Amino acid sequence: AVCVGGCVAAEFVTRKLLKRPNTIGDLSAVVTGCILALNLPVTLPPYIALIGAAAAIVVVKQLFGGLGQNFVNPAAAARVILLVSFPAQMSRWVEPFYYRTVSLGDAVTTATPLATGDTEYLRLFLGVHGGCIGETCALTLLIGGVYLILRRVISPVIPLCFLGTLAGLTWILGGDGLAAVLSGGALLGAFFMATDYVTSPVTFGGKFVFGIGCGLITVLIRRFGA
Repeated sequence: AVCVGGCVAAEFVTRKLLKRPNTIGDLSAVVTGCILALNLPVTLPPYIALIGAAAAIVVVKQLFGGLGQNFVNPAAAARVILLVSFPAQMSRWVEPFYYRTVSLGDAVTTATPLATGDTEYLRLFLGVHGGCIGETCALTLLIGGVYLILRRVISPVIPLCFLGTLAGLTWILGGDGLAAVLSGGALLGAFFMATDYVTSPVTFGGKFVFGIGCGLITVLIRRFGA
């Protein structure tokens, strides 16, 4: 709610200040807000989420001309900006359902599966682990991704090439390919961010190469980027 409200408000105010026709009715700011929220830890203070919303809409989207003119995904760029600006708050993960066994404290911090090397598929699939809001439950992400494909909102080419490359290359390098797909933000990125209309290719060949490139870069960052 904070991210969506912040993105819509930022778009409304920015368009007014720039004396341009208002575009909040196209709901693109709502989509950006949703995706930004899924890229954030659940414990993040709301004011930091608002800073991310303003960065996504004002800096990345509107200053480059608005919808269709931004050269990077606004939500992805906002996540990077927040990670650089607030590394401690953006790296605090909470153990799900901690309150069932712990009576003291506001939360129990934990590491993400990428940090622990967790390969228990069921836990990864159901999201019973720490991480960003949108990197936990693989089941719901898959449902959303399949829905978008069936409605022909997105093409399956980029997600399949992205996740196939990620799984295959991880396996070649001696890792667990399935766990790599179910861990981190791979599913969120493959279905909801790499398929962004503005910043992804439009031809089949372009989508194919783009998806493979995304998977390759993900493996390289996970393997050597720490």
